[in-house]
Amino acid sequence: MDSTGKRALGATAPQFRTRLLAWYDANARDLPWRKDHDTYRVWVSEIMLQQTRVAAVIEHYHEFLRRFPSVEKLANARQASVLAAWSGLGYYRRARMLHAAAKVVVRKLRRRLPQTAVGWRELPGIGRYTAAAIASIACGEAVGVVDGNVERVLQRLGGEPIRGEALWGASEKLLDRARPGDFNQAMMELGATVCTPRAPTCLTCPLIELCATRGELNGAEKGVRQKKREIHYALHRRDGAVFLVQRPKDVSLMAGMWELPEITPPGKNRGPAFTVRHSITVTDYTVHVWSTAPPNDHGQWISVTGLNRVALTGLARKILKKVESTKEAT
Repeated sequence: MDSTGKRALGATAPQFRTRLLAWYDANARDLPWRKDHDTYRVWVSEIMLQQTRVAAVIEHYHEFLRRFPSVEKLANARQASVLAAWSGLGYYRRARMLHAAAKVVVRKLRRRLPQTAVGWRELPGIGRYTAAAIASIACGEAVGVVDGNVERVLQRLGGEPIRGEALWGASEKLLDRARPGDFNQAMMELGATVCTPRAPTCLTCPLIELCATRGELNGAEKGVRQKKREIHYALHRRDGAVFLVQRPKDVSLMAGMWELPEITPPGKNRGPAFTVRHSITVTDYTVHVWSTAPPNDHGQWISVTGLNRVALTGLARKILKKVESTKEAT
């Protein structure tokens, strides 16, 4: 680590905090979970934001809290209802763990949410980062966080690829203990909006004079190459209902969720009704939707008006939303 990096991560920590928090106070995005420090709402937002873009979370966040405005409501809900409200966010294990954790809070902790990172980590589905984020933002505990954004900021500031416990140590060393929640959010905000993975806007960065790299690290890891795949689904409708199938409950991906039946292409004499694009982790899908009956009847007819109460996969919800928008436009 060169001298600039050492200054950024050590000797000038007070200046670092002052500049970062002043920038955050002036530039923080107006996000719904920042309007108060309600612990339950911060918890829900942090689970939703795992591996998911802010823009995709906002709409689901409002709807989820409308359905489950308290930890008691969430704990007492059916899992199918929780998954239905989560539909479209992906990574459904998060929803199952959030539901399981709510039950622990209500039944074992007498409705009292944890106040420390250590306490949060005892709940299902809560890892080190999430526990620290909730405890600092909602409870004011002076504990640093490390997510992908913070890792990138720290590595660029220091001028070398910091890993593992060294990252957490750097985060703790820089932490503003008077405003730990704001500081942690500021670090994540900087990484999300200024110190971005590609083409960082260094000239607008409040920490540019303290940064060792002012851009990409030499030898930084390249992104994972996206795989491409084509899939085909049958869209079969009648009397205001659509035919769906349920994924097995013992599979690792989206277990128990409802989707359109996957089929082989019907033939070359005609084309699909429409095509959509969809991405899941490292795979980009080209999805062809055919107006045809599936080859078997191992499914269920579900009313279109009741789809919002069904735990649909994100892809199924995207397809059915496109169908509805097409009908409205014609």
